[in-house]
Amino acid sequence: MPLVSMTAMLRKAVKEQYAVGQFNLNNLEFTQAILQTAQEEQAPVMLGLSEPYIPYMGGLNCIAAMVKELIDYYEVTVPVVLHLDHGTSFEVCVKAIHAGFTSVMIDASHYSLADNMALTRKVTEVAHALGVSVEAELGRIGGREDDTYVDEAEAMYAVTSECVMLVQSTGIDALAPALGSVHGNYKGTPRLGFERMSEIQKLTQLPLVLHGGSGLRDEDFQKAIARGTAKINVNTDNQAACTSVVRRILTEQPDIYDPRHYLGPAREAVKESVRAKIRLFGCAGKA
Repeated sequence: MPLVSMTAMLRKAVKEQYAVGQFNLNNLEFTQAILQTAQEEQAPVMLGLSEPYIPYMGGLNCIAAMVKELIDYYEVTVPVVLHLDHGTSFEVCVKAIHAGFTSVMIDASHYSLADNMALTRKVTEVAHALGVSVEAELGRIGGREDDTYVDEAEAMYAVTSECVMLVQSTGIDALAPALGSVHGNYKGTPRLGFERMSEIQKLTQLPLVLHGGSGLRDEDFQKAIARGTAKINVNTDNQAACTSVVRRILTEQPDIYDPRHYLGPAREAVKESVRAKIRLFGCAGKA
């Protein structure tokens, strides 16, 4: 099945009250694991690529080509979105679109509301003209996202009225309001703003996105989904599952040198991590 945009995928998820997982691409094995598991679970899925991984994985064209070839090779028939996560500029979003990405996130949340709206509108106009969906962010999400760190004390909740203004002025397809989640590992017990989440979704009528899905409690996911969250981003849990297996195998068998003998089992660990989230989010069988 060819790559699709996220718009119809997430609208269906809101209507049927489940969420689609966005699982980040870190290398070939992660890409294989995510696609294989989504197919096995018959679940729609989003492949997220954060900007620092563009050069690490050989550039946007290489990444898009790899995803498309793997979809063909594994005969993947479930809907798959290739999504640029936390794009920092108009230029990188446009480059991703031209490379074949079917969805982009423009993260202008660190700018003023007026500048956020202006940049987001500019990206959305280009993306929609080419059939690509757009996610935007408001407020500041704490924690570490790849090479960027925002102290949790400096994180800011999204303001409901500003979310409405952003949505109405830009025409985006999904909104990621900062409501207490963090990227990476949580330092304490997460406290998400569920009441404001409900307000924002009701007033904007858009699918909401929850960043920082690793480390949240099962009940947090269920509450968020019930309040219009249709996309949940997960990466740290998958990375930890992968690294744990590699570390164990190389410790127990120091003579191993063939990457297949440790990256193969690591890929299986990522598959099980992804599978658990797909089932928890309720999107298994929703392809």
